[in-house]
Amino acid sequence: MRALIQRVECAQVEVEGSVVGSCGAGYLILLGVAPGDDETIAERLWRKVAALRICADDAGKTNRSLADTAGSVLVVSQFTLYADARRGNRPSFTGAAEPALAERLYERFCELAEEDLGAGRVGRGVFGADMRVSLVNDGPFTVLLDTDELGWGSTNN
Repeated sequence: MRALIQRVECAQVEVEGSVVGSCGAGYLILLGVAPGDDETIAERLWRKVAALRICADDAGKTNRSLADTAGSVLVVSQFTLYADARRGNRPSFTGAAEPALAERLYERFCELAEEDLGAGRVGRGVFGADMRVSLVNDGPFTVLLDTDELGWGSTNN
């Protein structure tokens, strides 16, 4: 799995002109799923995201987590995080999971966020929809977590 995390002041996602999910100060999480990923990987990735200390403390240092700041999240499925443009100019997406698996793990990741933060602090996109995402990036501060690079992704099982 891959999570592209942007620290935001606020973010929202629209589908067909209607806002379907949003968050205040916290993280916009673009989430991609690979073919060999499973619930255990989703759980480990959520725990890592939740524990990240990328929010500023009173001294302006990145020492606080979502729990420390009562932050919220907006989670958007993003199969294009597995784009492969090594050959030619048109990316291949064969590294992304099939939709059924991707949706199941996306939903599980969101459920874990809701269990930790509370449903009122977790916004969602609509899996498979054509979405418009807007945000105010705070910093900007962006972190990419790849479970394969962390040593516990689908290719390391």
